[in-house]
Amino acid sequence: MRYRSRVTAPAAALIGTAAALTVAPSAHATPTTGTSAAGTSGTPGPETLGDPVYPALGNDGYRVAAYHLDFSYDATTHLVDATATLRIRTTQALSRLSLDCLGLDIRSVRVGGRRAAHEQVDEKLRVTPARTLPAKSWVTVRVEYSADPRRALAHTAWVDTPDGFAVCPQPNSAHTVFPCNDHPSDKADFTFRLTVPGGLRGVASGLLVRTENLDGGRTAYTYRSREPIATELVQITVGDYVVRERQGPHGLPLRDIVPTARAEALEPALALTPGIVAWLEARLGAYPFETYGLLPCNSDDPEAFDFTGLETQTLTLYKPNFLLQEEKKIGSHMMHELVHSYFGNSVSPATWADLWLNEGHADFYGLLYRYERGWADSMGLTTLEARMKDTYARGDQWRHDWGPVAAPNAENLFESQRYLGGVLVLYALRNLVGEVAFNALERAFLARHRDSSASTRDYITVASEVTGQDLSGFLRDWLYGTKTPRMPGHPDWTVTPVDPSLAAPHRRKGGHHDNSATL
Repeated sequence: MRYRSRVTAPAAALIGTAAALTVAPSAHATPTTGTSAAGTSGTPGPETLGDPVYPALGNDGYRVAAYHLDFSYDATTHLVDATATLRIRTTQALSRLSLDCLGLDIRSVRVGGRRAAHEQVDEKLRVTPARTLPAKSWVTVRVEYSADPRRALAHTAWVDTPDGFAVCPQPNSAHTVFPCNDHPSDKADFTFRLTVPGGLRGVASGLLVRTENLDGGRTAYTYRSREPIATELVQITVGDYVVRERQGPHGLPLRDIVPTARAEALEPALALTPGIVAWLEARLGAYPFETYGLLPCNSDDPEAFDFTGLETQTLTLYKPNFLLQEEKKIGSHMMHELVHSYFGNSVSPATWADLWLNEGHADFYGLLYRYERGWADSMGLTTLEARMKDTYARGDQWRHDWGPVAAPNAENLFESQRYLGGVLVLYALRNLVGEVAFNALERAFLARHRDSSASTRDYITVASEVTGQDLSGFLRDWLYGTKTPRMPGHPDWTVTPVDPSLAAPHRRKGGHHDNSATL
């Protein structure tokens, strides 16, 4: 079957591996060479990965190969008792390393099985191992801590619900849930062990590989990802849920995690997924992960999260009431979120400046799906050409207000320029090279960078190679220019002059995005 996992070890072996990672240091963990942390052979790792949008995000000097997160949820206090175990490989000799971390109460840190000194400074957890870590060495870092999903922070991934929580890490908040190298360029394997009281279910990205019945009526659920996950795409949720399973194209297992009280009402929306997957596979190829499904979060609090859907890997998070609408109101948005399994999840952005690759593609195929069915969009338009003509007219104003498509900042990252502005770039490219070549380069890009991250430059390179044309100048003008280029195939289209006194309306309301207005 096309969707059989590439991990061939039985579930028991997988759990044994996770347990070993959690409780024992790696055979390579304790350095056999190097000086003390106070010595001079190692230096502190840089507390940045140099992201152009979030320069304080991420940490250099190592890369993470795997995370094992062990969470225990107390329904009475709403607190989470947790252990995060990271398997890392150093890229330099490290006298100190750092993890992104905010709002977590750290109890202890061990590096290679040895207790390590630590301190929290701003949004960093600085860890000083007992001995300098040599370059190119493997080591485990184990952090024990507790977290309060209800804690007020400058930004947070926690979504508090009446019966538990869910998480919304995008773009820069995974480290409010677990200490991590919080940047999409450092993807890693994940296992999750979630212990919950009776009557609740713990669910995470990936596949369920073990269920343990514990004393006191508690249950532990363990999940494992088949493919690496960027920290901003992790999903962990606890609540009064039922699991609805169905089969997608070619045997793809679909699992929806549904609030028990709303399961029947949500079924019409959930039943749409197999057809949506089939439509997209015909254009982009086989779905890239081991499972897919929807998670209508069990919360109606309008302040809980300010978006409609979020593409956490293998399990898209939704406001539940959104999915209670008729198909023509939700179908294109469901397509948008599914597209992120390809653009954004399988191929993650190398930096946050490359977000247009995620959102432009998601809106592009979401709109195609809408117009193919004759559903009018939010502006009353029924064809992609009509929508692009309208967007083209706004091009210079958007570049003035929100910068070029591929040059955002932290304030305008999730504005329409990354969404519809990205669609306009793809529309122009398809007009220039033709639909057959465009479809070929899309698949080639996804295949080349699967399970990794890719930049705008990478996309330009693949486009040029596949089409046999040097598209670097054309795409750079569209992606980085301060003026909107001429539209191939539509020399009559015009751009409305910029009015400095007329700022484009902002759609972003908070730390996450809501793209429903686009579709």
